[in-house]
Amino acid sequence: MGKGERERERLREERIAAEESDKQSGRNRLLIGYAVVSTLVIAIAVVVFLLVSGGGESSSAKGETDDGGAHINVNQEMGSTNGIQPDERAGVIPPAPKETNLKAAAQKANCELRLKLPDEGKTHLPVNSAEPNYKTSPPSSGNHVEPPYQQADGAYSDEPKQLDAVHSLEHGRLAIEYSPDLPEQAQLELKGLYDTMYGATLLFPYDEMIYDVAAVTWTNLLTCREYKGQATLDAIRAFGVETWGKYGGEPVEGFAFTGPTPAEPEEG
Repeated sequence: MGKGERERERLREERIAAEESDKQSGRNRLLIGYAVVSTLVIAIAVVVFLLVSGGGESSSAKGETDDGGAHINVNQEMGSTNGIQPDERAGVIPPAPKETNLKAAAQKANCELRLKLPDEGKTHLPVNSAEPNYKTSPPSSGNHVEPPYQQADGAYSDEPKQLDAVHSLEHGRLAIEYSPDLPEQAQLELKGLYDTMYGATLLFPYDEMIYDVAAVTWTNLLTCREYKGQATLDAIRAFGVETWGKYGGEPVEGFAFTGPTPAEPEEG
């Protein structure tokens, strides 16, 4: 092989080596690109998971289930939904109260206020027992279902048994009850009020209501024949501040709860 041929062979080998090096660099860059994309996909998936899961302690770890906007608070110790459907509607944020004195607020809303009514009894009854002849409507005290079938804290779209709800009242709960015939807008305003004080509180329709809306705690009752918007919301809020967590004989903390309460509602 002559000198010219040897030089051409050397150049050819160098060219082949350079091409192989370029191919290897391309493969390395491709692998790095795949790795970066995979890392980004995993990071995005983690962020989405944290957002969906709340990014913190799960509801079950805290001993409760938060059923969306219904704020259902239930386990074997706190009570049962008893198969009643939750009310997950988005409520209308209530305005700041204009009247905070209970008697004045009830008068402005044209609601009847009855405090410290007779205690009608606290006997526990088996599930599916006949409803006692409660002396008030809605019932404000009386014999009721045995645990753990007391109605769990939460907003419901259907009516629970009063036998179950009365047991919740004994543990200091506030129940906001309304006529199923109440206009949708008014129902959403009540739901918005409930959302500001859902801790140890119930909200549900009551088929036998002769009022538009009522608020009840153990031996205390606020009944409003006509829903008057903010005036009614102010009366219910003042009633909750005055009577929630009291009178039932059982501590409200006996059934654990979370969130703002009628005693200290969130500002609208």
